[in-house]
Amino acid sequence: MYSSRLGQLPPYLFARIDELKEEQERKGVDIIDLGIGDPDLPTPPHIVEALCVAARDPANHHYPSYVGMGAFRQAVSAWYRGRFQVSLDPNREVIALMGSKDGIAHIPEAFINPGDYVLVPDPGYPVYRTSTLFAEGRVYTMPLTASNHFLPELDRIPSRVVKKAKLMFLNYPNNPTATVAPPSFFREVVEFAEDHRIIVVHDNAYSEVSFDGYCAPSFLETPGAMEVGVEMHSLSKTYNMTGWRIGMACGNTEILGGLKRVKTNVDSGVFNAVQHAGIAALTGSQECIRQSCRIYQERRDALVHGLRDMGMECPLPSATFYVWAPVENGVAFATRLLEEVGVVAAPGVGFGECGKQYIRFAITRSLERIQEAIDRIRRLR
Repeated sequence: MYSSRLGQLPPYLFARIDELKEEQERKGVDIIDLGIGDPDLPTPPHIVEALCVAARDPANHHYPSYVGMGAFRQAVSAWYRGRFQVSLDPNREVIALMGSKDGIAHIPEAFINPGDYVLVPDPGYPVYRTSTLFAEGRVYTMPLTASNHFLPELDRIPSRVVKKAKLMFLNYPNNPTATVAPPSFFREVVEFAEDHRIIVVHDNAYSEVSFDGYCAPSFLETPGAMEVGVEMHSLSKTYNMTGWRIGMACGNTEILGGLKRVKTNVDSGVFNAVQHAGIAALTGSQECIRQSCRIYQERRDALVHGLRDMGMECPLPSATFYVWAPVENGVAFATRLLEEVGVVAAPGVGFGECGKQYIRFAITRSLERIQEAIDRIRRLR
């Protein structure tokens, strides 16, 4: 009944976690969900107010622009210039997205023919793989290992794959490993992409969730990056707007042109009132981001120190709201957590085979609930 391409897809990790969680909740279990990266902090009030005002204006009730309102694209351009010192032409180098997942899911359809390779980090956000399969491309996984600081080793990709590779997905600060990338790595990526004519798609959704003074870069800051790639960004994690579905694709005009052609045929753009809220987010006070990061840092410290006290050798991440912890068997450990103590965490294998011996915790619950989760896990071990 279903298409063959659907048969290639594994069950979406987070949907399966939701099913298991609901089973336990029906039994009356008090669940502490540290599985999915959905901020529990509210969207800042000034952003909500901007939406309300815009939603009441009948001018915003019609079809929006496919590429986004000019004012939104200008706000993105100004934000990139202020935050990353990257100059973007709002008319040619910025497209509005329904969250960065929108762009990630659709860009292979613009460039990948059957049999072309897409270079995908493993472990990595599952949509990199599924979007490749939907475009009938071939996935080549780039292992991310602790021994190489969870960075792909580009010189170890076989030449037969490189010759047929059209696109590469990258993501730093990284989900799920919480690793950050040094500028030297991005320079290596640009050189690799130039040499082999490969499009780079950098997923930068977590750049603003950082700690201890760390300031994440944009891939587009790298000399030559604008010639080889684009960056997908999102307001979801930065401003606690996951449900609002708004983000942006920025970078090379020709690459964005391909994405635009796909999107004009599959969606009708982002609701204008949501774009007005996005403008308020990007142009308003950024104190809300600093406040969120202070809260996440306190939670991060509590979780990591608690896990270390139990003998789990997990690093203290500089960015993202994830903790990537090594275990013997991620699926078995996550199952025990849920069934025995009512704590939800994501088994690393859901992000790729290289994640089998890891588990990902999201610090998207209150400090009190995280401390309670630590107490429960301590009983388990």
